[in-house]
Amino acid sequence: MTHFDYTLDTTERPTLGLVVLQTDETIEQDFRRLIPTHAQLYVSRVPSGLEVSRETLAAMEAEIPNAAALFPAGAHFDAVGYGCTSGTSVIGTARIGALVRSGIATAHVTEPVSALVAACAALGLRKIAFLSPYVEEVSAGLRDVLADMGVESTVFGSFNEAEEVKVARIAPDALITAATDLAKSADVDAVFLSCTNLRTLDVIDAVETRCGKPALSSNQVLAWHMAQLAGIGTLDALPGALGRVSL
Repeated sequence: MTHFDYTLDTTERPTLGLVVLQTDETIEQDFRRLIPTHAQLYVSRVPSGLEVSRETLAAMEAEIPNAAALFPAGAHFDAVGYGCTSGTSVIGTARIGALVRSGIATAHVTEPVSALVAACAALGLRKIAFLSPYVEEVSAGLRDVLADMGVESTVFGSFNEAEEVKVARIAPDALITAATDLAKSADVDAVFLSCTNLRTLDVIDAVETRCGKPALSSNQVLAWHMAQLAGIGTLDALPGALGRVSL
């Protein structure tokens, strides 16, 4: 056998990690579209219930460190995101950060809740219309958490669905109609489409055109926030008003 010498490629690229729910069919596809090719994206999954309730969301807390520990140890992560909006509201933003860091070393941890608050600050938004796919019990807790963080949801609407397999398949027309209807209120600055499993990327521009206000979604704000934290900057493929601002 012939032995060859080699050198190591030490080129550093922005590196992101994403902890995705086992039942989520949308967020990974969205991130593959949004994250530029000069950055690296690694994905791990966490066990999650087929139906969404505060109990199934809370159960993920014990699994997050294991999911984070499955990221490649040799990679240097600039930011890691936890891809669950409602789960973050149940477990807590600070706790999510601690759980992820117990599994992988990273400079930054974020999730859709902190990302939404940061996006609202960047856009100068204080009051949002809130569209959720889930039952009111799940959404109420999330809205309370956002209010405590300075983002008030003065208008609320829901598809009242608990099954994730159906959430991932809610049609674009239904999303546009619901979001536009909620955004009509004079008491809101923007509309937020909550849930990483909703297929929102292709409806954001249409919603903004119809309502004349910024439209935000869980995957959009999370990708934007992670890019900002990792030093990637604005994302050319990011839809909506958020694609034109930075922290």
